[in-house]
Amino acid sequence: MFNFIFDRFSRDIGIDLGTANTLVYVKDKGIIVNQPSVVAVNTRNDQIIAVGEDAKKMIGKTPPHIIATKPLVDGVISDFEVAEKMLKYFIDKVHRDSYALAPRPRVVIGIPLEVTEVERKAVEDAALSAGAREVLLLEEPMAAALGARLPVRDPSGQLIVDIGGGTTEIAVISLGGVVVARSLRTAGDELTENIIQYARDQFGLLLGEHSAEEIKLKIGSALPLDKPLEMRMRGRDVMTGLPREVVVNDSQVREAMQKVIKLIVENVKNTIENTPPELVADIYERGITMTGGGALLRGLDKLLSQELVVPVQVVDDPLTAVVRGTGVVLEDLENVRDLLLPSTRS
Repeated sequence: MFNFIFDRFSRDIGIDLGTANTLVYVKDKGIIVNQPSVVAVNTRNDQIIAVGEDAKKMIGKTPPHIIATKPLVDGVISDFEVAEKMLKYFIDKVHRDSYALAPRPRVVIGIPLEVTEVERKAVEDAALSAGAREVLLLEEPMAAALGARLPVRDPSGQLIVDIGGGTTEIAVISLGGVVVARSLRTAGDELTENIIQYARDQFGLLLGEHSAEEIKLKIGSALPLDKPLEMRMRGRDVMTGLPREVVVNDSQVREAMQKVIKLIVENVKNTIENTPPELVADIYERGITMTGGGALLRGLDKLLSQELVVPVQVVDDPLTAVVRGTGVVLEDLENVRDLLLPSTRS
């Protein structure tokens, strides 16, 4: 009875709860939220001032009583209360134009591989506290594979490399399950940190996170470019404490990010080495599928293909692959329940 009422007035939603961005898919409507996973909180009255893009603009610019924070680190919840408030904000936003006074949607959430039961429970509890009536968890590589419309139930190997903000998920999928996998807590955010460290070491320049991310997106690459790119890097001089500007090129940014890029390539290689031979044969034929924001780094797909001698393809709109996968689950829940993780509450 109650479930019928909740189904009538609530909209089931899928969430890609990422370290860098949170995306929300609404059943029968598609993706309606794509915002940075940042919350600005006033510590004097514990009130949320901004969420998403508006909160991200405040990072590094707030007075002492306002904290712009990311409630997720390395793909898992690090600040439960803020994560709960962020989820509630997005759930309420989805139902803003509905008749529901207290929406109680069913929620499908993509989570990283190899998270502990405590970390899984934190995600479930945060979503339930935010207003969900039921929380269904789906491993991110499986969600990405569903979002890319790969035949995950076939008896053939599908190798997914999902590079997000906080984690890189590498998984071989066959017969509706993950056969071999690696989860690295090294991804896009680490590339940004490397640029910040490089600016300090090479130029004596203290660079902000937003500036470093902009440099990564605009001139970052995994392989040398046909046409060299340059960009102005602005920050605070370590010695004088005064503003300073230097010009960096794509070669220097590539050098800064080299360590993390090599680590990702090595782990993809190691995953293939630990995969059963029959599935490796499938991967050699079908290739590697890349998803996540990190897949957009110039030349990374070509570098992987060169190093592994396997074709590599980046899916259309890789940033939304995981949330599109949660949408596939919502649209056909009864037939895909076996792909979901068991609840920690059962």
